[in-house]
Amino acid sequence: MKIQSLKNKKILILGFGLEGLDTLLFLKKKFPKKEIFVADIKELKEFDSKSKKALKKAFLISGKNYLSRIKGFDVIIKTPGIPLSRIKKYAGKAIITSQTGLFLDNCKSSVVGITGTKGKSTTSALLYHVFKKNGFDAYLVGNIETPVLSYLEKAKKKTIFVYEMSCHQLDGLRKSPHIAVFLNIYPEHLDYYKSFKEYFSAKANIALHQKKSDYFVFNPKFNLIKSLAKKVKSKAVPIKNDKIVSNITHQDNLNAVFGVCKLLKLNQGKVLRAMKTFKKLAHRLEYAGEVKDIIFYDDSISTIPESTIYALDKLGDDVQTLIVGGLNRGIDYKKLGKRIDSSKVKTLILFPDSGKKIFKSVKRKISHHFVSSMDKAVELCFKSTDKGKICLLSPASSSYNLFKNFKVRGDLFKKHIKRHEKRK
Repeated sequence: MKIQSLKNKKILILGFGLEGLDTLLFLKKKFPKKEIFVADIKELKEFDSKSKKALKKAFLISGKNYLSRIKGFDVIIKTPGIPLSRIKKYAGKAIITSQTGLFLDNCKSSVVGITGTKGKSTTSALLYHVFKKNGFDAYLVGNIETPVLSYLEKAKKKTIFVYEMSCHQLDGLRKSPHIAVFLNIYPEHLDYYKSFKEYFSAKANIALHQKKSDYFVFNPKFNLIKSLAKKVKSKAVPIKNDKIVSNITHQDNLNAVFGVCKLLKLNQGKVLRAMKTFKKLAHRLEYAGEVKDIIFYDDSISTIPESTIYALDKLGDDVQTLIVGGLNRGIDYKKLGKRIDSSKVKTLILFPDSGKKIFKSVKRKISHHFVSSMDKAVELCFKSTDKGKICLLSPASSSYNLFKNFKVRGDLFKKHIKRHEKRK
């Protein structure tokens, strides 16, 4: 859908987070006199000052029953957080699109889309860093908390957008980026999707709508992704192990970046030099300091068992205390339980609700504590961990039942570590 075609349409922006705000500001700039509607469960008083100011130029539909009041619109621009299945019965004949859909339909620049259950933020940031170091006019956008519509005016023919794409942004998408990168796939967001198959189907949109002139860079270690590569019209390029030695991120993520750079014919030496200057993103197996001779690592980004298993493998037998648990999304923790059984972890600190499920998956006797605050969790870390050993926060679960997001969870972890450092 072209932006100009919205001029005479009755438009609803559904959901008013970062993307919703960006969409409203963009459309009001494009069509200053146009009436635009916004629908969100939150009331006006619940928004921050910037959002409240923007909403003065729109008509707000709010409250618990807001979805039942979204009938009669020509176009609904949906936020990623609201499932398509929830709104179809209310939308009537409206065309349902999204920021991502509008951006891809109207952007004349090259777009490299990156998805995967884990590693997409780091891979996107790393590729962007390499592009900038090699003189590209590049932008890092998307799920990395940078909405995209406001960037359309900056887009030139030689511009490259590195677009981190979540499953929610890909859900219902009818156009794919020029270069699509699919890193991995694990069970996740099963509270949002009916099944793992439905979750993968959303992810698959990153490549399903590509043309013959496009590229699909994929990880052949995953059978589902491998099968998708056989269906696409684009040129499928498997991620190969280039044996890049670096502690920046997972080897597959590094190889994916290297693979994209090869497609664009970047100098290998320059790519490697750029990689070495990249600073790791926070909360991703981040060294959080040594306090009272105890070593702390913040891996709050870990929302699935596989990422916690990776953290345990990476840090080894020095991990003595492990903090796990969070929102229960229906994920199976048997593999994590087996990994904990074979580890040297002596104490588990468990957040609700998945903490109970994780504990049940562990078969050996192990010291454990159920907690509901980060302050208590960190206090127990100091009591449970020997000098010279590691305390690891790697929850294998989403944060939303106790914390606003994984960043808040990780920041609180580090905050309480520092508080204990000040205590005698």
